[in-house]
Amino acid sequence: MSISSIRLDSPVNMIVVVVLTLLAIIAVPWFWDRWKRKRLWRSATILLAVVLLVVSTGMAGNMIGGFFPTVGSLLGTGVYSGQGTDAEAAQNGEDLEKLRDTGVAHAREGKGTVVHMKVTGRRTKLTRDVTVYLPPQYFDAAYKELRFPAVEWIPNYPSGPEVFAVYGMPQQLDAAIAKRALPPTVVIVPDPTGVPKVGHDTECVDEVNGTANDTYLTADLRDWALQKLGVSPNRRAWTMAGWSSGGYCAMNLVTRHPQWYGQAVSASGYDKAQVDAETEDLFHGRRDIDDANNVRVNVRLHPSPVEILAISGDKESYESFAIGQIRAAARPPLQFSSWIIPDAGHNMNTFKSQIPDILAWIGAHTLAPAPAGRQVETTGGVQPWPLPRSGAQGALADTDQ
Repeated sequence: MSISSIRLDSPVNMIVVVVLTLLAIIAVPWFWDRWKRKRLWRSATILLAVVLLVVSTGMAGNMIGGFFPTVGSLLGTGVYSGQGTDAEAAQNGEDLEKLRDTGVAHAREGKGTVVHMKVTGRRTKLTRDVTVYLPPQYFDAAYKELRFPAVEWIPNYPSGPEVFAVYGMPQQLDAAIAKRALPPTVVIVPDPTGVPKVGHDTECVDEVNGTANDTYLTADLRDWALQKLGVSPNRRAWTMAGWSSGGYCAMNLVTRHPQWYGQAVSASGYDKAQVDAETEDLFHGRRDIDDANNVRVNVRLHPSPVEILAISGDKESYESFAIGQIRAAARPPLQFSSWIIPDAGHNMNTFKSQIPDILAWIGAHTLAPAPAGRQVETTGGVQPWPLPRSGAQGALADTDQ
């Protein structure tokens, strides 16, 4: 086992580190008098105790936040962690057809198929990890001619697609689709950060004189998904969602690109790019570009026909304040909704408790799978999702508006 593959989210490893930390702390006073003439040993004992205390505290926070599953994912030195994935596809998903047998077998159990791949953007030339959830109906012959709605789920910083399983999202999606709370939906989970991750919080923006993260996550991934995944080009069939920084990313990118997205869901997100030790100098003093990536500014000055759901916990004062600011600034035709929920603070458990309701909200606002060149109006997630028929009542011409 290489150091890069050591699990940071393992309860067993956590217990071991905590025990070692306690022993190291006890050792400081135990050996203090014995080593009064060995100052180097005293210093080493104190240093060991401090290091282990920091490591155990960091591991505890990591397990709550679900940021890094392995040491390799933390350092950016390990291969992609395939935890929770069913298959590894070739570059850009060129060989997805080979998953048909796996997808059909999963569908018999009411399960979707989770596949990981590297995707290179046509415009940006950036190559990043992307995990894709294909619903049980994806390999069903009855759906062969249909275009599926899509959800682009942005992980929280400093996470990547590996947290898809930590969220419990595959099981949550299977359940939501089975209950018809969500239509059969393709879910795309990209890496919004790239490597290195630590100290490289991109906030999903096109950095001034830097990386074009926005362009990759929107134009590049959307074009790729239309070509390779058979998803609908209709903007109302596209939802962007995320937690924490991913929530800000979702609201910001959807309000910046309403021609491509119809809905955004933010769980514990905020209204503008953060300025802290983990975030690089994204805008280099360009106030105009900073404002162009401010959700509150965009919903006031450039309102568009998109729908936003913003969620915060009653103990998340900063996030709740940001939601209030966006709500006050929002102008028609934008539709803004918000939920304030009981919570235990800004952590993964608070977010995970909201996933079923988030999926139901998306199901009530997105479109059902529909034939190419056609969209079907629906009334929401409580309805069954039958296969649309040619000439069905309410069918409208599909547009990419």
